[in-house]
Amino acid sequence: MKGAEIIIECLKKEGVEYMFGYPGGVVIPIFHHIFNAPFTFILTRHEQGAVHAADGYARASGKVGVVIATSGPGATNLVTGIATANMDSVPLVCITGQVSTDLIGNDAFQEADITGITRSITKHNYLVQDVKDLARIIKEAFYIASTGRPGPVVIDVPVDISNADTEFVYPDKVDIRSYKPVYQGHPVQIARACRLIEQAKRPIVYAGGGVIISNASGELRDFVHKTGIPITTTLLGLGTFPETDPLSLQMLGMHGTYFANHAVHQSDLLIAVGARFDDRVTGKIDEFIPHAKVIHIDIDPASVSKNVKVDVPIVGDCRHVLAAMTKEVNPPEIGEWVAHIADMRDKHPLTYDDRDGVIKPQYVIEQIYELTKGDAVITTEVGQNQMWAAQFYTYTEPRSFISSGGLGTMGFGFPAAIGAQLARPDKRVIDIAGDGSIQMNIQELIVAVQHRLPVIIAILNNGFLGMVRQWQQLFFDRRYSNTCISFAPDFVKLAEAYGAAGIRVEQKTEVAPAIERALSITDRPIIIDFRVEREENVYPMVPRGKSVKETIMRELA
Repeated sequence: MKGAEIIIECLKKEGVEYMFGYPGGVVIPIFHHIFNAPFTFILTRHEQGAVHAADGYARASGKVGVVIATSGPGATNLVTGIATANMDSVPLVCITGQVSTDLIGNDAFQEADITGITRSITKHNYLVQDVKDLARIIKEAFYIASTGRPGPVVIDVPVDISNADTEFVYPDKVDIRSYKPVYQGHPVQIARACRLIEQAKRPIVYAGGGVIISNASGELRDFVHKTGIPITTTLLGLGTFPETDPLSLQMLGMHGTYFANHAVHQSDLLIAVGARFDDRVTGKIDEFIPHAKVIHIDIDPASVSKNVKVDVPIVGDCRHVLAAMTKEVNPPEIGEWVAHIADMRDKHPLTYDDRDGVIKPQYVIEQIYELTKGDAVITTEVGQNQMWAAQFYTYTEPRSFISSGGLGTMGFGFPAAIGAQLARPDKRVIDIAGDGSIQMNIQELIVAVQHRLPVIIAILNNGFLGMVRQWQQLFFDRRYSNTCISFAPDFVKLAEAYGAAGIRVEQKTEVAPAIERALSITDRPIIIDFRVEREENVYPMVPRGKSVKETIMRELA
């Protein structure tokens, strides 16, 4: 077989359902065989849209997302999406075309050193130098992307490799001497952790996206219910534990709930599960959990004690470790602690100033939740829209919230929604967007129209780059430098131009009917342009580099 045909055969062997991408000169041989491939190829209108769509598909399905782009600008247009997936541990296999082997390093037309460019933002990458290695490399790429702590893998394929012939043999298994993920936690460490839990008076579980990645939500729920320990989740951990449960403290961090942040601050034991203690959670690091010991469960040993000193590290898969701990641990006596947290929740609920005649963005999110009954997949862009979606939609199931966490990539939400809708045709997918970020990948609207995907784009249109404007208001003397974008397209006409449905909402009484109308449309995407309060802010807010003691709960005087 030719190398190009081997690539397609390998993808078939891996059970690929969808492939996302955009053609170009040096990948024409591969596209020649994609033409008759048994999987569905999704032609996006920009390579960044392709990689975000593959990312959304991977997060919603738990499978590996696959994307292809040509050399040079095609490959470099994937970089932001690759970095996004790497920060959030999303399994992707990214196939890039490359100029002919004999031209590499000669500044040939559309040449870029994509393996060099992506080395720091991939879990691993390959430059294929011999067609005989191609099948093995693809097998390894899928294995590396999906095992241990998942992440993106780039395979750079020179065009002469695509055109070269060799015998096709697909390996039965992968054995990489230097890569041996540990899945079972050490029993001694598990026992130490259980003894600490049993002695704790003020314990908190802090769960992150790793729980969802390892499909450990069931095991987490069993552990929390057996121990009775209150639980808070990170942004990417939303849905791993039902927020309708009395033990849920919802999200912690910069825009987390008051009661979650203060419970963590007052705790004497923090049980971190599949979380990495990023700066948006810890704030001022030397004032984070001043009285607590730390148990940290993570499959990536490099994440343990990286930001916060850990007392009991447990390297292993969350699912296996939690199951073992649930079997061994005895519930601690923490009735007073649970009551104290309930009192904090009553005194400092997550709220906003709801008024008649004004469309508050939080109200829009609440109505979306009520009218979907929580049975939807929510994707977001980045900024205020992302935080309101995290705060005011109630998540009860894993893989129901999809967002760019670590990199904070504007333009992520809509193409990710396309991928998520393909992965979950049984669910309604709704992208909560800002009027700034939605314009970054709006060209993918035609893809949703072409494939008759009923993705709803709910634009919280405040005429600003909202989160940056909020920081300018609070910390930079209200100097709104280049954050006012009220000169924007007519989103309803734009939707109609693409063949989608468009709805404009300017009155509060129109919010619920507009959402109901959008939910009734099932054969094309829908844009709802909600004209919301222009200078509404996201609260609570722990300023960057500060501690929870300096939380801002409302507008500064």
